[in-house]
Amino acid sequence: MTDPVLVTQTRAGYVERAHHGRVAIVGPDDDLAFALGDVAAPMLPRSSCKILQAIPMVESGAAATMGLTWRRLALSCASHQGSHSHASQAQEWLAEMGLSEADLECGPQPPNDETTFYDLRGRNEAPSQLHNNCSGKHTGFLCQARHLGAPTEGYIDLSHPVQQRVAEVTADLADEDLSAHAIDGCSAPNFGVSLTGLARAMSRIASAETSLKGARAEAAIALRQAKALHPFEVAGEGRACTDLMRAGDGLVVKTGAEGAFTAILPDRGLGIALKINDGETRAAEAAMATILVALGALDANDPNVAKWMSFDQVNRRGITCGETMAVDGLRKLTLN
Repeated sequence: MTDPVLVTQTRAGYVERAHHGRVAIVGPDDDLAFALGDVAAPMLPRSSCKILQAIPMVESGAAATMGLTWRRLALSCASHQGSHSHASQAQEWLAEMGLSEADLECGPQPPNDETTFYDLRGRNEAPSQLHNNCSGKHTGFLCQARHLGAPTEGYIDLSHPVQQRVAEVTADLADEDLSAHAIDGCSAPNFGVSLTGLARAMSRIASAETSLKGARAEAAIALRQAKALHPFEVAGEGRACTDLMRAGDGLVVKTGAEGAFTAILPDRGLGIALKINDGETRAAEAAMATILVALGALDANDPNVAKWMSFDQVNRRGITCGETMAVDGLRKLTLN
């Protein structure tokens, strides 16, 4: 199947770049409410599935035992900017467990937050693992390992109890067999699922009050609410996830590498998953913002929404000479 064009870059009416991709929207009854492209093909959700990786920690009782705040729950689902705020929150959480930056296994990463980046450079200080955009997720992994009485060393290994539980939760909520996995940028396993399976998992989280039971339901609701309450912790200033969640009432979104993106709409029990085939993040952001506006979850007149729906191509003299935006099929989509 040839996946359709979802986003185009045009200049004076000429299409200079076309971003093909796939979209799946699943409703609270597990039915596929909307689909474009080959939504049955396996894909890597990358960081768009971080809420699935955090559910086992909360479900296990680790979050309650540690007395984790909403802010820390949000951080456990984050792809953050590596700002001083994000790094210090992870560091404090680790210290409360008697652990440190050295116990993380995500690897160091230069912060994307400019203030933090230049501050470190001015002090001739190398970035640490705390600045890795996944340090919150990895601190959550360590929190769960401690609670389970499992080794903290090697918590990213596929055979470790922490990752085994992530696999179980992912397979259960996606309602798919996980036949393969890859290693993510932060060294943790990333399990391949279909786009429909990923959207199904997000829909079950969106409607957790009725679709899930017991500790699983409580974990999904807590993480969903934490992300909506603390969008800064999930990403950072100037990021699509933070802006869109601030603009939406209870809306939960999460981007991932290589053009992956998910959304959770609790008020309608909808789960959305999309993938831009060429991996262009800005195209994925435009597509998701446009879909959320079409579904009535966001207001296109909100400046913090409009800037993600489309963006201008500006030349070196500051002249606007082109535009990137989603196609009509997304701007006018209707559910089955």
